[in-house]
Amino acid sequence: MNNMNVTTATLAAVDSEEEALARSRKLMSIARWTLPSLVMLFALGAWQAYVVIAQVPHYVLPSPWLIAKTVVSDWAVLWPAMLVTGRLTVLALILAVVGGVSLAVAFTQSRWIEMSLFPYAVILQVTPVVAIAPLLQIYMDSAFSAALLCAWIVAFFPILSNTTIGLKSPDHNLQDLFTIYKASGWQRLRLLSAPSALPYFLGGLKIAGGLALIGAVVAEFVIGRAGTGLGLASTLLEASYRFNFGRLYGALVLISVMGIVMFGLMSLISYLALYRWHESALK
Repeated sequence: MNNMNVTTATLAAVDSEEEALARSRKLMSIARWTLPSLVMLFALGAWQAYVVIAQVPHYVLPSPWLIAKTVVSDWAVLWPAMLVTGRLTVLALILAVVGGVSLAVAFTQSRWIEMSLFPYAVILQVTPVVAIAPLLQIYMDSAFSAALLCAWIVAFFPILSNTTIGLKSPDHNLQDLFTIYKASGWQRLRLLSAPSALPYFLGGLKIAGGLALIGAVVAEFVIGRAGTGLGLASTLLEASYRFNFGRLYGALVLISVMGIVMFGLMSLISYLALYRWHESALK
């Protein structure tokens, strides 16, 4: 009888601990979204109150309400510019993925290719894109193509570097096992190296997504000065020249929103690819 009482008490304690853990997880999941939202609402409210109470001129610091109204009223101007910047970013990221993964595979298959080409990839990475953009504009007829190449240069290296490290990181015991079974180079790449490199590649993809947007915006800043009418960065510059600070801040907000969406999308792709098997995504 005493044993039954002890067992019942133990089960009750375990159940209460599980309920407490479930409540804690639920609270954390709610706080993960509500706390940043509350901080943003507080910051926007304080900003609006400061502008109104201090009577700050709109050309010094526009209020959040004015920025929101300007985004709505100037949507016909901002939306096409946003599409151009988004197109630049997505195309640059796609080209970075294709080029970076292809070159990383080539590096891991041939040491000679890696020694010959990797230094030039490093040179592209460390050369400021603001120094390259004017030269590209001179030698390329299309301003969009020049901006696309600039954005690709910025986003390319994280994909190449992370994927190369990942392809070289399979467990040595598994490599020996593949050697024992006389696996071909393609089998090693497909069944061993590629799964091992996937978390590294996805980490590089998160970085490259943001850098592609940064590269696109910087290229638009430099190339857009010639009146090419590129995306949001060019619209931002034009608004600053016209002292239209509502549109300027509106373009800046849209650029930030694009960056958040890009990071969220890359994080979702990473989670969907890893959550079933990799430690970094397991709960």
